[in-house]
This record gives sequence, structure tokens and C-alpha cells, in this order.
Amino acid sequence: MLPTLVLVGRPNVGKSTLFNRLTQSRAALVHDLPGLTRDRHYGRGRMGDKPYLVVDTGGLEPVVREGILHEMARQTQQAIDEADVVVFLVDGRQGLTPQDRVIAERLRRAHCPVLLAVNKTEGMNPAVAAAEFHELGLGEPLAISAAHGEGVRALAEEALAPFPPPAPEPEAETAAAHPKIAIVGRPNVGKSTLVNSLLGEERVIAFDEPGTTRDAIHVDFERSGRAYTLIDTAGVRRRGKVFEAVEKFSVVKTLQAIDEANVCILVLDAQGEISEQDAHLAGHILETGRALVVAVNKWDGLDDYRRDVIKRELARKLQFLSFARFHYISALRGQGLAPLLKDVDAAYAAAFAKLSTPRLTRTLLAATARHAPPKTGLFRPKLRYAHQGGRNPPVIVIHGNALGNVQNDYRRYLENTFRLAFDLSGTPLRIEFHEGHNPYEEKKSRPLSEGEKNRIRREKRFRRRAYGADTKGAKA
Repeated sequence: MLPTLVLVGRPNVGKSTLFNRLTQSRAALVHDLPGLTRDRHYGRGRMGDKPYLVVDTGGLEPVVREGILHEMARQTQQAIDEADVVVFLVDGRQGLTPQDRVIAERLRRAHCPVLLAVNKTEGMNPAVAAAEFHELGLGEPLAISAAHGEGVRALAEEALAPFPPPAPEPEAETAAAHPKIAIVGRPNVGKSTLVNSLLGEERVIAFDEPGTTRDAIHVDFERSGRAYTLIDTAGVRRRGKVFEAVEKFSVVKTLQAIDEANVCILVLDAQGEISEQDAHLAGHILETGRALVVAVNKWDGLDDYRRDVIKRELARKLQFLSFARFHYISALRGQGLAPLLKDVDAAYAAAFAKLSTPRLTRTLLAATARHAPPKTGLFRPKLRYAHQGGRNPPVIVIHGNALGNVQNDYRRYLENTFRLAFDLSGTPLRIEFHEGHNPYEEKKSRPLSEGEKNRIRREKRFRRRAYGADTKGAKA
């Protein structure tokens, strides 16, 4: 079990910057805006001689009793309860504040060691910057600069000093890959509520306010003996409505999460309108090639008439997602989640399916025998054989002649044929056409050199002499 370091402090003291420094990554959003981080963010520590986990938390506001700040404080308190070491971060440039004293009083009651780190001390005398923080009674303050890396390694080594070095792990077989599932959708459709319902705990903040989630939060969990990684993402609005820099970074994080995931769950709000933004987001998932399951949330509060209206809108606006499975769920009540995960497993299996070349070729020939490709110009495309060219998403490469004339309608016909033959539901399918190369095509297109022209003349003269066509009086 790896030791866990939890970063705690007021808003905007540099916790996310220190998190990125300790993990040597850019996983946490960093911006000069108080309260940017809201959920617990876990990462693998890479600075120091021992392995450990780092937890970034939201700014702690102990005196707030309601609203989003209260939910952030609850998340921070849960992280403190799980911590092996708490790193209390304060701002060396602002000095000691009353809020720092309140947080220090709360941390004294924690059942784990607390290290006091004075951040933003670059260019300052470390002893002078840390002097006034001795009165907190949490031991010797450590002057650091998370942005520049000054004193961060010493902080990590001191925090990990009480823990023994890890025992060498025996060589084991490589663990089987497990699905990474990105929960995506517009703001306030219930993505975080769905994550909490799948986990069975309040792992991320679910608040009745659009834009609550700002970062991509990775959560590992196990269900029915199988491991998963859930990625809770920020809601994506139309580009014309995104003005704040923080929201732009959040959208970028969401798009990166889609690229990283194996399966995406597109969450729609049944109590609202199926908007064009839902279709744009679904189109991006399709272009990325990720397997997809659609979850229509808040289904429990609708009458039969409204449900029929929503289903007609889905059929009209998302008809290009005919390969995906649709589920009508209630994330708040936990209804319909078991079938949802079952189809997530099926979509993951389809995305990584191994397709046999002989069976692909037999399916291709049967499809062309049943419905030959339309003739274009003088030639009809000839499809000879097929093989698999990639996975996640599956790629089928078809070889033949005149394949540049294959129309899009016939391509879709082949996609549906392969999808039915190999049960590839839940994942996009891509077909690539590779036409045979004519080795004489280049020679025909380029002009002949003078030497080649002389060689052709000599060959023609030889043939005429050999058959007597060049002899005088031959006709006589």
C-alpha cells in the first residue's frame, strides 16, 4: 500500500502547482483564479526516492456551511481522513491569515502527521518568509516554491521519511487492460451524479449548478470482479458561449479525456431539449473513433408522452449513432446502471475485437455476390480480399481494383454487413480501400528518353528484317 500525501490549504496558495510538480505532469488545471480545483485529484508521485500517491484538493473554507464551497470542504475532509501525511500549504507572500489559523486548528485533530510548507518564497530569504508561521504550532515550516521547484524534493523526502522503502515486488504477469470510460455531455446533465452512482459514494461533487466540474477526474473502481477507470469531465457548451479562459481549459481537458478513453458514455438530459451541441459532441466522439454508449438521464420524471417525444428527437438528431446502444436511466436513483455497464463491456470488446482474415474475406465476397458495387464509367470496382488494419476502432482494409470509384452508399453497405457478421455494436467501424499499384503506370506517363527511342527503332528494324518486310522486291 503506497503512502498518500494530501495537499491542503486556502484557495489559490499553489496546491495544484505543487501537485503537478510532485507528479511531474500537467494533470491539474492551474490558473490565477481562487477555487479552480473542486474535486479530489489523485496522481502518482514521481519526485523522491519512494513511490507514493498525491491528492490535490480544493481550497478549504472551514467557515462556509452551504453552497459549492461547503461541498469542496467535504471533499477535502474526506481526503484528510484517507491521508498518511498532510501537507499544509500557506502563502509566504501574503503571510499568516486568520483562515490559516482555522485550518491549522482543524489539522491538529487529524490522525496523521502534518507538514507545514510555505509556498511562493522564490527570491525571498527562506528563514524570514517562514518566521511568522511558527506560531501555528505545526513544526518547522519548510520554505518552497512550487512554480520553480525550489525545496519541493526536500519536502517530499521529509514527508516520506517515516515510511520504509517498498519491498521489491515479485515479477508478475502483465495485468489485463481494463476499460477507460469517459463520461461526457453538456453542463448539468448529471455526469457527476452518474459517476457517484456507479461508485456507490460521493467521490466527486454533484451540485445543482452548471460548470461544477472543471477538471477531468480519473477514478479507478471495480464492479462484478472487473476493473474500470471512470473519467468525470467538465460539461461542453457551444463554442460561442465559452468566454472564460478556465472554461476553455476545461473543454480541452474533456477533449483529451475522449482521446484517452476506450469507451465514452454520452449523457443526455431527457428533461431538456436534445440540442445541436449534443449532436456536435457525438460527432466528435465518432470522428475520434471511440466506442460509444448513450445514456439518456433523468428519465424517471417524464410521462409517456414526453418519453415518446424524446425518442423521436433522438431518432431524428442522432440517426448517425445507429451503431450505439441507448439507455434510459436515472443516475440519481441508480436505475438502469447495470445494463449500461453491460453494454459498455460489449462496446469495449467490439472496439478491440480480433477479426480473422479468412472470415473477413468470405464476408466481403458474400456481400459483393449479394450486391455488386455500382459501375462507374467503364469499370466496375473489383473487391478481392480484406484484412484487419487496426483496433479501437476496428479498421478493415479492402484490396482490389478501381476502388477509387466505390461510392459512399456502398461503403455504408459494407460497414453494416461487417458489423452484423462480427457483432460490432457500440463501436465505429472504418473501412479503407487499397488499390493495387501498376508498375508500368509511371513509365507510361513520363516522356521517353532519346536512348529509349533509339532502342525501340532498332527493335522495329530488326523485326522487319527478320520477317523480310524490309527487303526490296519482296512483294514481287
